[in-house]
Order: sequence, then C-alpha cells, then structure tokens
Amino acid sequence: MMGKLAARSLRYRIGGFTATFLALFIGATLVMACGGLMETGIRNNVPPQRLAGADILVAGDRTHEVKTSKKHKKTTTLPERVEIPVELADKVGAVPGVRTAVGERTFDAAVLGGGEPAKAEAHGWESAALTPYALTSGGAPAQGEVVLDGGTARRAGVGVGDDVRIVAHGGSATYRVSGVATARDVPRPTLFFSMADAVRLSGRPDTVADIAVALAPGADRGTVRKGVAEALAGQRVTLLTGDDRGSVEHPEVVQGGEDLVALSGVVGGLVVLVAVFVVAGTVALSAQQRGRELALLRAIGATPRQLRRMLLGETLMVMVLAAAAAWPAGPLAGRWLYDTLVDSGMIAETVEFSQGWIPAMPAYGALLLTAVAGGLLGCTRAVKAKPVEALGETAVPKDRLHPVRIAVGLLFLAGTVALTLVTSLVLRGPVAASTAGPTVMCCAIALALLGPWFTKAVTVLLHWPVRLLTGAPGRLAAINCRARAAKMAAIATPVMLASALATGMLYLQTTQAAMTDKAFSEDLRADAVITTAAGGVDPALLDRVRAVPGVTAAGAYVTSTGYTDAKADPKKGLPLRGVSADGVTQTLTTEASAGSLRDLRGAAVALPESVAHRLHRGVGDEMRLRLGDGAVVGVRVVALFKGREGFETLLTSAELLAPHTTTGLPSQILVRTAPGTDLSAVAGPGMKISGRDTVLAAHAHDNRTQASVNYLIIAMLVGYTVLSVVNTTAVAVGNRRGEFALQRLVGATRWQVLRMMTVEGVLVAVVGLLLGTVAAATTLVPFGVAASCGVSGPVWIYAAVVCGGLGVTLLSTLVPVGWALRSRPVEVAG
Repeated sequence: MMGKLAARSLRYRIGGFTATFLALFIGATLVMACGGLMETGIRNNVPPQRLAGADILVAGDRTHEVKTSKKHKKTTTLPERVEIPVELADKVGAVPGVRTAVGERTFDAAVLGGGEPAKAEAHGWESAALTPYALTSGGAPAQGEVVLDGGTARRAGVGVGDDVRIVAHGGSATYRVSGVATARDVPRPTLFFSMADAVRLSGRPDTVADIAVALAPGADRGTVRKGVAEALAGQRVTLLTGDDRGSVEHPEVVQGGEDLVALSGVVGGLVVLVAVFVVAGTVALSAQQRGRELALLRAIGATPRQLRRMLLGETLMVMVLAAAAAWPAGPLAGRWLYDTLVDSGMIAETVEFSQGWIPAMPAYGALLLTAVAGGLLGCTRAVKAKPVEALGETAVPKDRLHPVRIAVGLLFLAGTVALTLVTSLVLRGPVAASTAGPTVMCCAIALALLGPWFTKAVTVLLHWPVRLLTGAPGRLAAINCRARAAKMAAIATPVMLASALATGMLYLQTTQAAMTDKAFSEDLRADAVITTAAGGVDPALLDRVRAVPGVTAAGAYVTSTGYTDAKADPKKGLPLRGVSADGVTQTLTTEASAGSLRDLRGAAVALPESVAHRLHRGVGDEMRLRLGDGAVVGVRVVALFKGREGFETLLTSAELLAPHTTTGLPSQILVRTAPGTDLSAVAGPGMKISGRDTVLAAHAHDNRTQASVNYLIIAMLVGYTVLSVVNTTAVAVGNRRGEFALQRLVGATRWQVLRMMTVEGVLVAVVGLLLGTVAAATTLVPFGVAASCGVSGPVWIYAAVVCGGLGVTLLSTLVPVGWALRSRPVEVAG
C-alpha cells in the first residue's frame, strides 16, 4: 500500500524528487569515478612498450619492509633503481629455454640541437631488438656513433652521417649518427650507443639495469621462469612478466599507485559523507513541506513505520533511477579525472586506466547507504509527531531536535575540539595537515546536526540590523527566518558546507605551499645553481667552479630517501641530502649545534636533533642506514643540527649518496658568489646556470603544479555542495507559493515580495557563510599555529567564497520566486 502511494507521489512532487535525484546521481557518479581511480591505482598496469619483445624481465627487487612495531612490518618501495650484477646475464642465458638474455644499460641523455635540449633514454644497441626497433636508414652504431629514433632525429634536425652533440653522465661529446630507427607504440625519445660507449656512459660497468629474456621457440614461459628463479636463487632480484614488465621502463609508477589509491579513497569518503547530508537535508525539507499531508495520514490511522516506509520508498525509487543514470556517467567521469591527473603530472600517462564492474559495487553500496541514511535522518521528525501536534506544527513550526541528533552533534563538536588541540599543540610542520583537513569536516558535521540552534542564534544577532537597514520587507523576512529556524537551517547547511570546504581547504593548500616555499628559500643560501640537461653533474666540475674568480663556495648536492631500523620512522622513509663538506655551511643555512658539518666526508651523517633523540644517537655514534637503492651502509654521526620542524632531513656526503641514486651523480652544484661573478666560463654544452630567484620561482611553480590536484578535488566537493544549495533553496522557496499568494491578496506588491525574499536569501547566505567561516577557522587557526607561519593566501579567495555563496543563494531563491509570482494569487490561494 505504502509502496503504491510512494510511487504515485513521485508524479506530483517533481521539484523535490528532482533535487533528490540530482544529489544521488552526482554522488554515485563521483564515487564510481573515484572507484575507477582506485582500481587504476590498485592494478597499476603499465603495459610494456620498449620492452614488449622481452618475455621475462629480471630486475632489482625494490621492495623494503619498514618496522612499525616489534611484530609488524609494512612494505614500501625503494625510490631508486636497484642495479643487478652484470654477470647474472650469463647465468640467465644458460637456463634451458632461454634464447637470449640481454643485460640492459639504461641512463638519461639529452640531444642538443634544434632549440631546447631533447631529453631521451639511452641504451646499448643490443636493447633495440627487444622492442623491436627497425632501422629505416643507416646501420648499427660503432664506437663514437649513435642511432636516434625518428622523432628525436627530426627534432634535432639531423640525419644519417651528421654529427650531433649528446649530454650524458655529466659530460657531453659529439657523435656521428649511424642510423635512424623507428618502433611502434614507444612515445619516449630513445637513442642507442655501441656496447662500449653504453658501458662507459652508464658509469656502472659492473651492473646492469635489468636483464631482458627472450624465449627459444616452443619454450614454456612458466618452466623457463622457474629455471631462471633457481639460477638466481639468493640474489636480490624480481622476475616480471605480462604488464608488470612496464614497471621496469617506468619505475616511477610503482609508488604512484599507492598515492592514487589513497587519494581516491579520501575523496570518495568525503563525497559519501557530503552526499548523506545533502540528501538528508533535501528529504527533510521535502518532509517538512508535506507536514499537513503526513499529519492527515497519521490522523486516519497510518503508523510512523508506514510513513517512514513511504518516505524511504520514495527515496529508494529515486535512488534506482540515479543508479541507472550513474552507470554510464561514472566511467566517463573517471576517465575525465584520470586525464586531468595525467595532465597535472600525478599519474604517469603510461598507467592504463582501469574501470570494470567492481567500482560500481561500492558506488552503489554508497548510493544505498546515502539514500537510506539520508532518508531516515530526513523523515525522523516528520513521522514521529502526534497527529494533532503535527497538524498544529504546519501552522506554527517547532524547532525541537531529536535527542540522538543532539548527542551526535555534541560528540562531533568534542571531536572538533580534540582535533584542534592535537593540530596546534602536538603536530608541527606539514604533517599537521593530516588532522587539519578532517577538522573542518568534523566541525561542519557538528554544525549541520545542530543547525537549528546555531541558525537561530545567528538570526537573533542579525535580527535588529536587518530590520533597521531594510525596512518593512526586511522586518518580515527576519520574522520569517526566526519562525522557520529548522527550514532555514536546512537551506543554510549546504551554504555552510560549501563555504567551509572552500575556505578551509583552499587556504590549507595555500598555507602549505607558502610554508614549503619559505622553508626552501630560507634553507638555500647559494646564489646560483648549475644543472645539466641529462640530470646529472660531473663531480669533476666542482673543482673548476671553485677556481672561478669571485666564487666563495661551491658544493655538490643530491637528494634521495633512506631508512633506519627505528620503528618510528615514516613508511616512506627519511629525506636524505648529499652535500659537499667544504661548501655546506656557505650554500645552505644549516648550522651544527654539536660536532662539525665539515666532517661530512665519506660514510658520515649529520642528524636533526629530533631524529637523533628518536634514534638515541649522538656525535661519534655509529648507525646503519639503508639508502635509496637498498644498499645498507654503516655511517658515523659527525654532527647534530636544529632541523626545521616538519622538514627534518638527514645530511650525508655527496660522494656516499650519489652512487646509490638512479643517475649515479650529483644532481646540482650549489654556488656562492661575490656580486658580478661570471660563471659562463665553466658552462659547457647542455649545462644550465640558474640564479637564486630563478630556482625559487621554479620550485614554487612545481609546488603549485602538484597542488593543482587538490584544487580539483576541492572544486568537485564544493561544486557538489553548491548543487545542494540550489536544490534545497529551490525546493524550499517553490513550496511557498500559497504564502506569496496570500501576501499579495492582502495588499503586498510583487516587488515587495521580491524584496522580502531577497533579504531572506541574503540572511540565509550570511548565516551559512558565518557558520562556514567558523568551521574553516577550526582548521586554519590551529594549522597556522602548527606551521609557525600563520595562515597564508590571497584575500580574494575568501571574497570569492562570500560572493559565490551570496550569488548562488540569491539566484536559487529569486528565480523560483519570480516564477511563482507569475501566477494569479487568487488561483494559487484557491
């Protein structure tokens, strides 16, 4: 019976059910899109391109277990490539069923000519057969020669027989182009040297990047793989087949998958949370507008359970329609998000987007949860009122809150206070953002649950100013808002959510970016930075730079990540910086509080005081340090220094750290100079000398580019809540046609009604914006304290939030009012 009634009611309440449909549809679409990103991150499929012809790849094992307690460990991925001994290629080649086993040399290079240096991946010519690359002109390279792929040759403007200058392994030399080769589906620029040149330029004659195995005709891959594993037993290697081979070509995607899973999980959870409140607010407002109808149903014998089933049935019917519409829309939204993240650089374009039927299941589960939870929360009060009391409330609404709602709201308020204290008193630096973000949501939920209380309090404060400034229409609007505190709270809640999310999260991002920029600029004392197009700097260049007149200090610089045996170390490891002992105090602002940074030579390390305290180490102590390629070295603590809170970094010698990075060389040379010093004399081909301001600007640009992903997420959430503002406002105003008609029948003009509703809209927007500002302040103020730099960001962000909140609320208020006033009041009242 109630199901039939619910189905029939859909025909006569198009406005309210359209609002519910849009809320559920967009929520399900966003959750399904996030599910697609999560599936993409979990699968992390990178189909092989250059190595498509290799049946099995033998690569260094990049997994590392980090202790989290005495009994538990977590697996992480080493940041650097793990090289393997070159002699293993002969062992693999001797396994029955193996046709060829190619030990690959892989290193970065840059081709000069045709404008900007063109970065490319360099290999020995024996690797060309793995794709395979086919020569379109010329022949294989001899020593002193190179084969370019077709695209690189065109960009450099060279052909067979021409000379081309190539930067590799910190130096540059001229090579003769012996041939041009092409291959399908290999977008990355590639070039090939002779075996002798590849060994020399890789800088690692005793190791190879991987071993590519091609099977003999008729050989079984599983059997051969087992034989290779037995031949390499005890070696730190991993065997890859299928799409897993792509991780050797693109090692950066291994860590990117974890970040993508975490990002999609957080965003999907926030979408579900916002959706529950959006749907609950819409259903509650619709139920309040139908108060007389529900009261009459109670009066003729309907039970609260039957009414709840009817209202919930209506919501579930709308949910089914939303689910059907979200099925094709979810993958499209997921693909759009994937493309956007690829453009921002968070996801490598080589990662294959995956969205099967699995992400639809949690999306539909979240949709069902949202519909049921939102429906139950929205209709609780309407179905529990006594018939006579409910009929009275249609004329004089009451603002009583359910005890459970009050208790949960107070619980979230207490959680907000707790998170605020933790953020401001316990955490320091960027890590404070881990609690600052959830704080704004916790406070917003509390304000949403206790909305009528806070709305009524703010309305009382604004009552007299509104009456004084807006005249009779304003006085009537203020009275309406005070009398309808519950309905006003339902409209102001999405405004509060949108403004809280926009203000809190946007300023959180700008503050984090400002904090990172400040830390980088204050730490860098160098006046110039020397880099090369291929990414590595020859250490021999350091002596030539120091010999330039006017250079007061110069030092090599390289970054990586390391691990200790401490349980308190983060899963992603501790940042390492390799520096030159002779230049560290002049090129960086780090000052030793114990020991001397000039002793950073060889197997030495300098620790921030906080890290030293955690590791129970002091000057002169020995410790073991696992470097980025997995190598474990014993180091001696030579100095302690006061590290910047949240940016603690271990200092090692550049000569220790650089060989254990993927490039094997320092990445930069930091130079301190006297005014007017000219460094052009040491700038060889492919080298770039950047001033301090240029380096700081580039760092800030990269920082903003990485933050663009977070801005996209914020825009999605805010856009969703803005939709809720439009929905709830349009539903609330559209159901007041009878009230407007009565006002016009007693003498009010159309302009006076519009003025009254304009003041109401402004008042609702101001209430929502004030509460949203309070919610945002609960995260920004403690984060500013933890960051020790206050809240940073342009004022126009908050101005845009305020103007946007006012504009959307007024637009969604006045459009339905104008539409309602087009009808004759006698017809509407009748």
